[in-house]
Amino acid sequence: MNRLRTGLFAGLTTLFVFVVGCADISNITNSLTSLNKMEFKVSGLTGMRLAGVDVSKVSDPTKLSIGDALALTNAFQKRSLPASFTVNVDARNPNNGQSGRRSVPLTLNGFDWRLILDDVPTISGDLANPIDIPGTTAATVIPLAMNLDLYQFFASRGYDGILNLALALGGVNGSTAKVKIDAKPSVGTPFGTMTYPNRLTIVDKEFRGS
Repeated sequence: MNRLRTGLFAGLTTLFVFVVGCADISNITNSLTSLNKMEFKVSGLTGMRLAGVDVSKVSDPTKLSIGDALALTNAFQKRSLPASFTVNVDARNPNNGQSGRRSVPLTLNGFDWRLILDDVPTISGDLANPIDIPGTTAATVIPLAMNLDLYQFFASRGYDGILNLALALGGVNGSTAKVKIDAKPSVGTPFGTMTYPNRLTIVDKEFRGS
């Protein structure tokens, strides 16, 4: 009889743990499903340097100093026009407590990205460290440092074409209209990891999350 009671108690305990465990899994699954995906937008491009020349304050090629113009033409003749700049991406957490939803902080664990300039795919990378995105209405800026040789991707456009592209991106009158980020985010939540099933094309016109 004691063995029967012991076996029955063990069986009920196992059943209880199983039911509770299934409920927890169901709650976690429901919570993940109910979360809105993080949204992204290209918000700016800063610090453009081309072959060591600061072109961020230049409006057009005729405004280059003689020394800077010589440095750029010499670099082009050597078939190398390395560019460095920062693309800022705004990340917005739509789970911000508004519209009757609860505020849920998120963490951007991964951001597998590729830089697209004027519809030409170029370099790729990822985050060095996770970034916390609080459950508020404010956007969090993600600075992506870019280092690439524009000659490698745009040599067919010639010297003038590459210089004009650099100024269009990061000169005085530059904009992010020619910049896209192709990315696959990985987001950590209090309920588990949310992996985006598809890659995003992030632009400067609107926030995108799917």
